[in-house]
Amino acid sequence: MGQVELIMPKMGESIFEATILTWLKKPGDKIEQDESVLEVATDKVDTEVPSTYAGILKEILAKEGDIVKVGAPIAIITTDVAEGKPAAAPTDGKKTPAEVSAKEEVAVAAHTNGTSHAVDFKSSSRFYSPLVKNIAREENIPVAELETISGSGVEGRVTKKDILDYVQNRKVGATVQPVKHAVPTTASSPKVQASISAGDEIIEMDRMRKMIAERMVDSKRIAPHVTSFVEADVTNIVQWRGRVKNEFQKRDGDVLTFTPLFIEAVVLAIKDFPMINVQVDGDKIIRKKDINIGMAVALPSGNLIVPVIKNADQYSLAGLAKIVNDLARRARDNKLKPDELAGGTFTISNVGSFGNVMGTPIILQPQVGIIALGAIQKKPAVMEMPYGDVIAIRHKMFLSHSYDHRVVDGALGGSVVRRVADYLEKFDINRSI
Repeated sequence: MGQVELIMPKMGESIFEATILTWLKKPGDKIEQDESVLEVATDKVDTEVPSTYAGILKEILAKEGDIVKVGAPIAIITTDVAEGKPAAAPTDGKKTPAEVSAKEEVAVAAHTNGTSHAVDFKSSSRFYSPLVKNIAREENIPVAELETISGSGVEGRVTKKDILDYVQNRKVGATVQPVKHAVPTTASSPKVQASISAGDEIIEMDRMRKMIAERMVDSKRIAPHVTSFVEADVTNIVQWRGRVKNEFQKRDGDVLTFTPLFIEAVVLAIKDFPMINVQVDGDKIIRKKDINIGMAVALPSGNLIVPVIKNADQYSLAGLAKIVNDLARRARDNKLKPDELAGGTFTISNVGSFGNVMGTPIILQPQVGIIALGAIQKKPAVMEMPYGDVIAIRHKMFLSHSYDHRVVDGALGGSVVRRVADYLEKFDINRSI
């Protein structure tokens, strides 16, 4: 029998730490390999962590509510290494994530010994990790200045990367810090006192609602929003879907919604106008090679989550239908992986599913555009025919395109949403799926 450490696994390319939500096992419990042991929360998604070993849970090292870095040990498991999965010792001289993390902590602490400045963190209501505090002391960053750094960690907490980026810009003498750091968080924003009367109910925001609130406020501060509207005639799409949806469900065992049709049109428009598929980094514009479409999904709690279809331009219409349904189902069941919520380059939000005819969506940073899809309604419309104008019943919907006016001018923003409408209106009603 031996003892092995269960470490916080890497859960995505941009995930560096996670909060322990719930331990599903207690000391003394038997654990099978790949069995879920605990639930954790990142700044993108809640997920379960499976055990990489079979054995007995001997000791829990991280309590519920603790924030743990990726690669750090969270529990000790007693296991028969011969039967379980052995701990892989590095053979190429590289450090494990836990060793690297520990080494960084020690290096920062050693660097600050004897040279740190007095910084009183008691005056702050925000949480700062020991590593962030050490860096703040070394760089003589007062708490008032530290409060202005917008955190990218769980619930807006300042991570090591956030403060090191801030320090780097500070050292080069930037008079205005990058917006992503200069924006104060909702925790440090001036508060307007709400009036509370007898009988009012006070509801605490859950963790996800707090994150959504902070990100929406940050986005409005970062990007000057402009919204363009177009009404599209989607009669061809409605009639085509009505004709093929039963065939598709019998053949593929899945439903055919309008969402994959809308995503296909958005992808085609992005290809025509690639400067809408960009991100802003300071005074640089980054044109993204991949077209990764985020789609807002309403959760049973009422919150929204945005899974991402990576390389959406590589899918057929049937393929888009399958991945849209899969992501939507797993989003509602809280079974998305962190990587499936990262890397989006453009987003759509179907406000029509709530019966709304249009909306003014807020951009999901660091993207520069988002399109809201309104409800499809039957309307009388004037149509030009060879024998003259006629009034006909048509299926119409509004498209609302919000875009970042720092880098997207009205001509581009308006042209993109107009092109999406064009693709929807010109849909081939005789197309096969």
